[in-house]
Amino acid sequence: MRALRALRPFAHREYRVLIAALAISIFGSGMWAVAMVYEVIHLGGGPLELSLVAAAGSAGLVAFVLVGGLAADRVPQRLLIIAVEGANLAVIATLSGLAMLGWLQLWHLALGAFVLGVGAAFFFPAYSAILPRILPPEDLLAANGMEGTMRPILQQAAGPAVAGILVAALSPSHAVTGVAACHLLAFGILHLLGRQPRPADAPGSADGSADGSSAPQARAKTSLLHDLREGVSYTVRTPWLLWTLLWACISVLFLIGPIEVLVPFVVRDQLGGDSRMFGFLLAIMGVGGAAASLATASFPLPRRYLTVMMAAWGAGSLPLAAVGILDSFWLLALALFIFGATGGMGMVIWGTLLQRRVPPHLLGRVSSLDFFVSLALMPVSMALAGPAAEELPLWLIFLVAGTVCPVMAVVAMVVARMPADELAHPLERGARDGGTKKDIMSS
Repeated sequence: MRALRALRPFAHREYRVLIAALAISIFGSGMWAVAMVYEVIHLGGGPLELSLVAAAGSAGLVAFVLVGGLAADRVPQRLLIIAVEGANLAVIATLSGLAMLGWLQLWHLALGAFVLGVGAAFFFPAYSAILPRILPPEDLLAANGMEGTMRPILQQAAGPAVAGILVAALSPSHAVTGVAACHLLAFGILHLLGRQPRPADAPGSADGSADGSSAPQARAKTSLLHDLREGVSYTVRTPWLLWTLLWACISVLFLIGPIEVLVPFVVRDQLGGDSRMFGFLLAIMGVGGAAASLATASFPLPRRYLTVMMAAWGAGSLPLAAVGILDSFWLLALALFIFGATGGMGMVIWGTLLQRRVPPHLLGRVSSLDFFVSLALMPVSMALAGPAAEELPLWLIFLVAGTVCPVMAVVAMVVARMPADELAHPLERGARDGGTKKDIMSS
């Protein structure tokens, strides 16, 4: 029965179209993660060059994610999603052509990564906003769980594994061409999405409306700056939300750079592996995330939902402290599996909390702030990882990364009084998504 509950969103045609295109697109993104790494190496780059290219993509995401969140409230999400996929196709196809002709340079990869990051900044808020329009509230949790299961399998497992095989058997440029094919197919499928009617609700009441009828007009009269201030104000005065985002910001600074930039060199220098081993390690991490996401979504939300979420994220970072000294493939795979599983578990709970405790009329802006605050230091992490590896031993970098995050998780729980907060705001199994009036007023 739990498995059937997770599949309920597929009964809706629009969701089937959207999730099919999303699946193909994120599979291509998973291929790009590996193809980009070995394209940089093929061009003679090392940790520093790879760090710069990766940081360019992160910079594009962080710089435009707030604009993307505001756009998702004012522009039809269907058009935004199609436009982003079209831009992804244009960028990857261009890089593929340059690589095949032997004209590709590192600055081409950096510019392409930046544009892809900008596209992601517009895509994620639009995707979050369109789901409630194509699915009934009771199916949103299942949709979140399905995405949480699908994304690690395709983006962290299948995509990297296939790209690793293509790189080893053919060349990095062939893997980039495979990414372009994925975006072409997704772009075509997205045109099957039907036009969505404008929402009939707006901020102010239980159904999100001040008077039940004036949502578009009320939103049109507010400025972009007003909308942004409203979302920031709610976030700052909501302790559990603010401190979770602060923890995420710190964890990104210490973890993303080492994982994305330095693990390929751990594989090469400590394990004697190649692109296939790196791809399969990412796949193992993705499988852990997918399995934990599906399991978490198949059960009711834990009564101690904030404690479980922060404990999973904090404890799951600890195995990374040993990555810099591991010389066994299986031990490294186990560390990444645990990190992926605990990360997936926490993300499913986190997504559900945003939907159930954040007021519906603020959800789009808070979601974009979530991305912005959580990822604000991603470019810094990417940019620092390479230079840090040239000055410090890898074991020290991973030791610091794996120990800082659990400590900060405890700090966040204590300062925000999360154990008391979750007891004061119980989320009953049958509660309506978007939160009760008590949740909204007392958060």
